[in-house]
Amino acid sequence: MTTDPAFVAEPTIEVVDTSKWFGQKVAVSNLSCSFGPGVTGLLGPNGAGKTTLLRMISGLTDVPKGRVSVLGVDPRKDHTVYRNVSLVPDEDAVYPDMTGIQFVRYAARLAGHTDNERVEKAIATVAMEEPATRTISGYSKGMRQRIKVAAALVTDPTVLIMDEPLNGTDPIQRAHLISVFDQLGREGKTVIVSSHVLEEVERVSSRVIAIVDGRLAAAGSVEAIRAAMSNIPYVVRVGTDKPRELGARLFASGSVFSVEAGPAMLTVRTSDVISLGNATPKLAVECNASLTSFLPQDESLESVFRYLVERR
Repeated sequence: MTTDPAFVAEPTIEVVDTSKWFGQKVAVSNLSCSFGPGVTGLLGPNGAGKTTLLRMISGLTDVPKGRVSVLGVDPRKDHTVYRNVSLVPDEDAVYPDMTGIQFVRYAARLAGHTDNERVEKAIATVAMEEPATRTISGYSKGMRQRIKVAAALVTDPTVLIMDEPLNGTDPIQRAHLISVFDQLGREGKTVIVSSHVLEEVERVSSRVIAIVDGRLAAAGSVEAIRAAMSNIPYVVRVGTDKPRELGARLFASGSVFSVEAGPAMLTVRTSDVISLGNATPKLAVECNASLTSFLPQDESLESVFRYLVERR
């Protein structure tokens, strides 16, 4: 039984020492991980390589180095695997002049399914019954996302790959789709949901694969990834009219690695942004300093996960 959180004991998808580049740009670099039944969140900032990885898994792009297998076969060589795999791309891969129901029916027929009951069930699953009679050109971003998910579900896939499916959805739509993904995972489907938002992935799945610059940054439960992030030095810029006085107090307060004072601004490095945020106003009062801003600079996934990559 595997103990590496990047791998699962009974994988349906395996990515082994895989690399992919476009010209001089490396999109995926020596990446190894696996996915199994249930929902896995694929996390990383924009440009991290998530889409390239998902396109390799779905067989839409080649794998020049390494190996990718889906349900035990190479999706580029054994096209029969597509009967059991569905992809929800990030881009709007829809026909705007079709109605929603026509679009889902078209996806079903491409897979050899002609029964309307299957189409109606997929549309109902994403709560698009009424909008499905209207043309997709009039859909909001969230509605287009949901109709793409319906088109993917209509074939009843064993593997469902979704690239940023929650983009553009409102809170109600997002909650509904998350419940759909959860149910699919409970049914034993292999579901991959990519996102650049940690809180979003946390709601979708308890297991996360995080990548940045095409490399594995972290893997495991959301709790484990948050713990890995807890000791990362964050950079916070604090605007004040008394940078030297306030800076000295902040440096002496604990959990602060360094303080740099500039004109009306402090650059503070800390391992605990919350504690720093709580302490700063109190210390400002002590030295009669005014606060004009408190801006964490390294809260983005890109900076956080790049730090994790460097530590691996």
